[in-house]
Amino acid sequence: MSQFNRDHKWVYLFAEGNGRMKELLGGKGAGVAEMTQAGIPVPPGFTITTEACNAYYAYDRQFPEGMWTQSNLALRSVEAETGKHFGDPANPLLVSVRSGSAISMPGMMDTVLNLGLNDETVEGLAQLTGDRRFALDAYRRFISMFGHIVMGVEGEKFDRVLSRVKARTPGGQDTDLTEADLSEVIESYKRIIFAERHGEEFPQNPHDQLRMAISAVFDSWMGRRAVDYRRIHRIADDLGTAVNVQAMVFGNLGWDSGTGVAFTRNPSTGEAILYGEYLLNAQGEDVVAGIRTPKAIATLAEELPDVAVQLQEIVHRLERHYRDMQDTEFTIERGKLWMLQTRNGKRTGAAAVRTAVEMVAEGLIDEDTAILRVEPTQLDQLLHPMVDPNAEVTVLTTGLPASPGAAAGVVVFDPDEGEQLAQRADATPYILVREETSPDDFHGMVGAQAVLTARGGMTSHAAVVARGMGKACVVGAGDIEIDEDQGIFTVGEVKVRKGDWLTVDGSTGQVLLGQAPTIEPVLDHNFETLMGWADARRRLRVRANADNGPDAEVARNFGAEGIGLCRTEHMFFGEERLAAMRQMILAEGRGERERALEKLLPLQRQDFLEIFHAMEGLPVTIRLLDPPLHEFLPNRDDLMAEITELRFTIMQRAESMAHVAQLMEQIWQKESLLRQADRLREANPMLGHRGCRLGLVYPEVTEMQVRALFEAACTVKGEGLAVTPEIMVPLVSTPEELRHQGELIRRVAEEVMGAYGLRVDYTVGTMIELPRAALLADKIAQHADFFSFGTNDLTQTTLGMSRDDSARFLSHYILHKVMPDDPFQVLDQEGVGQLLEIGTQRGRATNPKLKVGICGEHGGEPRSIAFCDGIGMDYVSCSPFRVPLARLAAAQVTLRGSATMAE
Repeated sequence: MSQFNRDHKWVYLFAEGNGRMKELLGGKGAGVAEMTQAGIPVPPGFTITTEACNAYYAYDRQFPEGMWTQSNLALRSVEAETGKHFGDPANPLLVSVRSGSAISMPGMMDTVLNLGLNDETVEGLAQLTGDRRFALDAYRRFISMFGHIVMGVEGEKFDRVLSRVKARTPGGQDTDLTEADLSEVIESYKRIIFAERHGEEFPQNPHDQLRMAISAVFDSWMGRRAVDYRRIHRIADDLGTAVNVQAMVFGNLGWDSGTGVAFTRNPSTGEAILYGEYLLNAQGEDVVAGIRTPKAIATLAEELPDVAVQLQEIVHRLERHYRDMQDTEFTIERGKLWMLQTRNGKRTGAAAVRTAVEMVAEGLIDEDTAILRVEPTQLDQLLHPMVDPNAEVTVLTTGLPASPGAAAGVVVFDPDEGEQLAQRADATPYILVREETSPDDFHGMVGAQAVLTARGGMTSHAAVVARGMGKACVVGAGDIEIDEDQGIFTVGEVKVRKGDWLTVDGSTGQVLLGQAPTIEPVLDHNFETLMGWADARRRLRVRANADNGPDAEVARNFGAEGIGLCRTEHMFFGEERLAAMRQMILAEGRGERERALEKLLPLQRQDFLEIFHAMEGLPVTIRLLDPPLHEFLPNRDDLMAEITELRFTIMQRAESMAHVAQLMEQIWQKESLLRQADRLREANPMLGHRGCRLGLVYPEVTEMQVRALFEAACTVKGEGLAVTPEIMVPLVSTPEELRHQGELIRRVAEEVMGAYGLRVDYTVGTMIELPRAALLADKIAQHADFFSFGTNDLTQTTLGMSRDDSARFLSHYILHKVMPDDPFQVLDQEGVGQLLEIGTQRGRATNPKLKVGICGEHGGEPRSIAFCDGIGMDYVSCSPFRVPLARLAAAQVTLRGSATMAE
């Protein structure tokens, strides 16, 4: 902190600041300063800067030198402006003490109202206002707020006293409390503080109150709520919070007084209409605390028409001035309107899009500003159902938000049972709950409204498959303990049984008890308009990861410019296909394996046909078989359990010799599967016999896939449609691997095209997902037309970190700042990013025409997209429902880059 001398300015009067000083004065301080400069009625006050907050922590929670002296000098200015004096029993000045960081964090930090009241000044306030009941009411509010926020007494203790006394009144409301009632409450509050603080009295010196309240606001910056909020919203800890000390105005002086909140537009829909709530004869905390039911802002015109007109005029001025939707707070004191704060309003995705587009039409902003105004992640809300933000919900637990959207259904643990449930005419929607999913569970995932797993990360099987299908999914909900045999899972003391209703919010990771109400998404002309503006400005192309025709159609409808990753192994999900795949795996020798592959070929061909039709005229990157073969076999422990159960049935419940023979046949089949599972089992399958290594050892597998692909491509070409297949070889680490597979691909392609008498333009490339491949990119590029970086596996192999197992410790890493983000959600630019840049540069040094993209989950994350654009990639590819997000993020990167160059 040596950069601050003893004369450093820590405190600014509202009249000394302006709206451009947001980083120093916080959003609230800058807002009231700007309103003061504009002549809008604002109670006088001063702001203690965010620098003072950071100095407070640097000095072990002590005020920096000069800050308290400057605060007292500023307080004298407020006294002069109001004609009142802080701590004067005859003419007391009361103040509010509020937090205000540069980035809005609603409800995350603390506020104290009516500060300056004590046993003497409360009588002075009564004399000034001629209303002793009002003064006592303000005093009891101050004691409870100060006692809870500043002195750390549980708020419920004060609430119980107030509820007990209110229950004796005729109406049971706080406005029904008499002077005697309020005096009783005040004395009870003091006794609570004395007991809870072990003999410490409620402070009577107003200057002590102010010092303690300022410290409490600074302390709230590092409170649990604020820290969690910053972590979720990726806000830096060193921004600090400002403290705003402002002369109190009172909304509880009678029925010509009140308080409220007003948005210049509806924050849920974006409709250009004044939106908010207010209460007459109340203070600010009454509106948000639910003590009384607020009224809609539209009815203010009926009760206080002159104030309503003035409020409408002021907030309109504020929106025109800031050129953004404003969230304002106001107080009415005996018919006079005072504005307490204004800030850019938080809004839903739908409201953000509508507001941005309509403000362009109104001439408030230009198209570029509109594009930058909408957070790309907000578009998720437009593409998926969301939990009604106004609904009361019970959060059971929170996991990783693997696939956005919200859905409710009954709990089902068995995928077979789920499939049967989905096929019924009167099917009840269900949530599939598993420890983790595998290809065996796919049929149960298809019919599910959402998927919930106790284990797994953001790129686990459940996460990837759910995202591809556009289903809500929460993974890694580690608090869940599943007992499938009993048909129950528990979270702490709460038991959830099969058939109970559950709501999964894949946008937040929350798991909610019961059937929470949801809101369906609607894509309107505002969305299309904004996306059109974005597309006209972005350089980076956007493709989609899609494994079947329906997903490809969804992707194209969302604006995808091709398929960046078609995972052919996903085509083997489902009972019939999985059976054929297992027959191939269990085959003894090449001849038997080829016969099994003949059954798979038409299935693959049909899938490719659907994808080529859906993406007609656009490039389609098809990745050859990637995972190890054992992933297509049942779990070994499950097989052992099934064999044991069959043997028990023979001994105890066999009905006849024919039945025994039938059971023995089943045992033989499962034992055969078990032997193959044991034979194929690997200590580290992620780095084992998979990817191009399968194609090298079993070239007939690659031949079948390439044949199916080109038969489909030739069929589509024969229909007069344009088709552009790109064949991608996975897990290459040496140039020879790609050369070998490339030669095989080209030989089969020539055979098929010769048979059809057609030529199909195609390219052959590889997925760069190993560090060695990135480092040898110049040599590998000799055999490649394109590179696609598979950042899911590249992150695993670079960090030496399993994406499925890392969920157990990554949250700890992030909380304690060992890592800034989950590297499987946000690209590790320092490590993995270097490999992407090296691979791109070296590959293009050999092949200047090399097309380069990314197809990992990072392809739909805004900061990762910005990095890809910065190193000159040609495209990103992401799940279909993230395509609009990527389009908008890519446009924002271009606009910010242009702005930087202009500077």
